[in-house]
Amino acid sequence: MILQSKPKEAHYLHPEQLRVGIFIHLDLGWMDHPFALSSFKIKNDEQLRQLQQLGLKRIRYSPEQSDCEPLSDAPPAPAGAGEAPPEPDPALLAQLAAKRAAQEKEARRQALLQACERDFSQAAQVVKQINKQIYARPADTAAQADQLVTRMLDSLLTDSDIALQLMNEKSAAEDLYFHSLNTSVLAFLLARALGLARADIHELGLATLLHDVGKSRIPDRVLLKTEQLTQAERTLIAQHCEWSMEAARAAGLSTRIQTIILQHHELADGSGYPKRLALERIDPLARVLAIVNSYDNLCNRINPIDSLTPHEALAQIFAQHRNQFDPQMLGVFVRSMGVYPPGSLVQLSDGQYAIVVSVNSSRPLKPVVLVHDPAAAQEGPHIINLEEDQTVNISKSVKAAQLPRSAIEQLSPRKRATYYFRPNDD
Repeated sequence: MILQSKPKEAHYLHPEQLRVGIFIHLDLGWMDHPFALSSFKIKNDEQLRQLQQLGLKRIRYSPEQSDCEPLSDAPPAPAGAGEAPPEPDPALLAQLAAKRAAQEKEARRQALLQACERDFSQAAQVVKQINKQIYARPADTAAQADQLVTRMLDSLLTDSDIALQLMNEKSAAEDLYFHSLNTSVLAFLLARALGLARADIHELGLATLLHDVGKSRIPDRVLLKTEQLTQAERTLIAQHCEWSMEAARAAGLSTRIQTIILQHHELADGSGYPKRLALERIDPLARVLAIVNSYDNLCNRINPIDSLTPHEALAQIFAQHRNQFDPQMLGVFVRSMGVYPPGSLVQLSDGQYAIVVSVNSSRPLKPVVLVHDPAAAQEGPHIINLEEDQTVNISKSVKAAQLPRSAIEQLSPRKRATYYFRPNDD
């Protein structure tokens, strides 16, 4: 016989029994209360006041998640109990109106996101064609790449405020083409933050799209190998820099683009390949590509189990490998991505789990997060812009294995951190 677990007993209290530290669940529609989440721990007297203004006769709470006991006695029913409820508090009405405005803003953000998803999907298909046709039709492929770079730059440089957006995996082409598009997007954002000229960013974009096409000459048994590579296999993979450069030459691309491609694995301390160049001998645009290429490789390993979270990848590059990169460029990259880049799983200061879905490149320390709300199974997770919501902040980075099952189901952590950019919706 299978024993079914007994459901937890529901506990209720009167609003006047509330205290700071009580963990409550509001059994209301999300638009019927002014809070970002329907379940949370009361943090201050202002939240107490807002809860008591809701006019509820009782509120469900979790003793096991609370820091203290409720006040012992509920106050007597006020005079006139049973009569029509009083008019809602004007402050509460203003808060609900602000929440509706925030919801309308979120609808606009979602519209921008859908357009971003379409642009990303189209770009991924172009990248796929570039990798498949570069040797058979080099000139036509170069023209395709040039058109894609021009289109991306038109968007990037026209909009004054850009957000780096985490993409849904279902929108992309095959895994093999994620990396080229990812590094292109990140290279564009870093180049823009560095204030580079459009002509330079254009050449960087073309180099980034083609920097790994030479890997098509490497057998999959070596390229996709998850075990440690032999010395011969490492030597073979290192040749992709020259093979990619040769493909760019055959496509009629400039000497500068060829140089960027050849040098994208060169490192500032001279430990890179193929020429073991020191910083001053590496083309500045190749230095940009080296940073974003290394970051994406850490986030998106051949074996997903070995991948770092975006937060971990950025921290590792800065803490352990910063002598391998141009220090000024690396500093700008870290500031542009923020402490928690899109795709980072985090725990908020109120204990809730979230995934960072968007970072404003000009204000990266307050990202937009998708928050797991255990009480909102039907509504799904909620979006919170941490720049606008001052009641909560990011406490720490976490791994997917640390999330409860309900959070994994709601947040759907991506196996790959795949990016595109969109205009900011402020």
